[in-house]
Amino acid sequence: MRTVVQRVSQASVSVEGQVVGAIAEGLVVLLGVGHEDGESDADYIAEKIAGLRIFPDAEDKMNRSVLEIGGGVLIVSQFTLFGDVRKGKRPSFIDAARPEQAKSLYERCVAQFRALGVKQVATGEFQAMMDVSLTNKGPVTILIDSQRLF
Repeated sequence: MRTVVQRVSQASVSVEGQVVGAIAEGLVVLLGVGHEDGESDADYIAEKIAGLRIFPDAEDKMNRSVLEIGGGVLIVSQFTLFGDVRKGKRPSFIDAARPEQAKSLYERCVAQFRALGVKQVATGEFQAMMDVSLTNKGPVTILIDSQRLF
């Protein structure tokens, strides 16, 4: 799984002009599922992100997690994170999981965030054209891949 994690002061996702998910302070997680991913990848991603110490403490050091601040997580499925542009100008998505596998692992990841105790878990709509709005706080943006190191 590949993720782009952004620390935000607020975020929402809309489908056809209707808000389907929103959070106040917390994290936006753009989540891509690869065809080699399994349940352990979903569990790893949720645990890693829920514990990321990227929120400021009393001394303004990044030392607190979304769990510690009582923040929310907005999870948006984004297969384009597996776009390969090494050849040509049009991305190849051959490494992205098929929709059935991707949806199952996306839903497992969402369930894991809830099980870990994240105060508010919101989602986009799987396979829909979505508009994501957010205010990136910092900015702080972290890349996480369950299969490899950057």
